[in-house]
Amino acid sequence: MLTSTFGSVLLASMLACLVTTIGIYIIAKYEKWGNQNIVYFMSFAAGVLISVSFIHIIPKSFGMNESAPIYLLVGYMGLYLFNRFATAFVCHERDCANLSIGIIPMLGIGLHSFIDGIIYSITFNVSIFTGTLAAIGMVLHEFPEGIVTFLLLKRAGFSQKKSVLYAFLAAAISTPLGTLVSFPFINQIDQATLGALLGVSAGALVYVGASHLLPAVEKENRKYTLFSLGAGILISVFIVLSKG
Repeated sequence: MLTSTFGSVLLASMLACLVTTIGIYIIAKYEKWGNQNIVYFMSFAAGVLISVSFIHIIPKSFGMNESAPIYLLVGYMGLYLFNRFATAFVCHERDCANLSIGIIPMLGIGLHSFIDGIIYSITFNVSIFTGTLAAIGMVLHEFPEGIVTFLLLKRAGFSQKKSVLYAFLAAAISTPLGTLVSFPFINQIDQATLGALLGVSAGALVYVGASHLLPAVEKENRKYTLFSLGAGILISVFIVLSKG
């Protein structure tokens, strides 16, 4: 039973990794088109990340851990302080604004993807059916995450090779890594611990969406970004509903 459960968990997390990798590969192959439309991807991703956080991840974390609001604050302020530290102490003699646009979202998305792997372990441990339902919704948002991570890294000035590598490490391979790290300790991960992890993850995602992606979209002032933002919100609602 344990072996079959582990196989199902690993398969789901590898599928998520594959979907993200496909997104990275496609956008790297059609980089010119991607750069021309990056503002729409950023707007779409902001809609997904912020909406999923507020309508699903945050309420879920609050229900699991009464201290979740503190962890939510830790996730949000943690990325903010990291960004401020990089700006004040690492980049004080040079312009790192574009660097932070790539690195900070990468960290937030990477943390979330790692926690996705832990969630796979927990939900499949409840039952194969419960894990499958969770996986359906979670895999849906992997494709745009890979695309946006790559494009933001490219915009931050990284080479195509490094952008592909870093996007793969942060958004793709981090999910099965989360599964492999967490599964041996699955019986020790209680609801309170998962609630804390979800709170930190939600705070990080809200920061990425609201403090990095949306301001960058507003600077571009492109006419149809509201439609891509709305599409992201609708997709997030679908993701939540598909999880039941």
